[in-house]
Amino acid sequence: MKKFLIAGMSAAVLALSLPAAETLATVNGHKITKEEVQSVLNSMGARTTYDALPDDVKKRVLDQVIEQELLQEKAIKSGITRSKEYKEALEKLKKKLALDIWMKKELDAIKVSDAEAKKAYEEHKNAFQRPEMVHARHILVKTEAEAKKIIDELKKTPKSELKAKFIELAKRYSTGPSAVKGGDLGMFGRKQMVKPFSDAAFSLEAGEFTKKPVKTQFGYHVIFVEEKKPAQTIPFEDVKDRIKQDLKMEKFKEKIKKIADQLRSKAKVTYQ
Repeated sequence: MKKFLIAGMSAAVLALSLPAAETLATVNGHKITKEEVQSVLNSMGARTTYDALPDDVKKRVLDQVIEQELLQEKAIKSGITRSKEYKEALEKLKKKLALDIWMKKELDAIKVSDAEAKKAYEEHKNAFQRPEMVHARHILVKTEAEAKKIIDELKKTPKSELKAKFIELAKRYSTGPSAVKGGDLGMFGRKQMVKPFSDAAFSLEAGEFTKKPVKTQFGYHVIFVEEKKPAQTIPFEDVKDRIKQDLKMEKFKEKIKKIADQLRSKAKVTYQ
């Protein structure tokens, strides 16, 4: 499905749609919200949220925002708001804010029905495919002889005890980083692993292990598959809201472009 993009839309338009932010501190009667703190983090290039920060880092960031608020108060008291530079900048900000609020209203006015979303889903169904996946564990050793020895031990293990035995052997013998987790690699698709490993893993059924060592550039692997998930189409209900949002943004983009074109056709524009 094509990606629906928002053309020329300020991030502030989206911000205006957010619910009231949580207050983290009050400075001389002014509330410092979580949204303000997050903005500071974003401006610093942080790729995380305030909530995800350790408590000591949260405190340092919040203190920065508090200091900024105090400096802003001082700047206002200095009379800077009467300066020519301030007034010119304020006029620019007023125009931008007016645009942001107007664009939000235009966005809010756009509606997308379930029927429209369903049609888009059916037209682009290939984009909603989940690939075949497996949940596997492995034991990585340096030599083929070591791998064969582990396989022989697994062959002697009752099926009901196989997973526990595999985890035990992985912790004991595996040289891979997943050894501490009993060789657990989680869920993965075919293209996420090197081909010999993927081919072997996807040839197994849940509860089975490789009867021959699997050689890769990393060494020799013994693989155990816990679960297999066949390729499937993601149900419409699981992606309906996302599709509706994408369609809404596409309609918004088209709407704003049309308005801009109409305005431009009537405007007197001179290039200097």
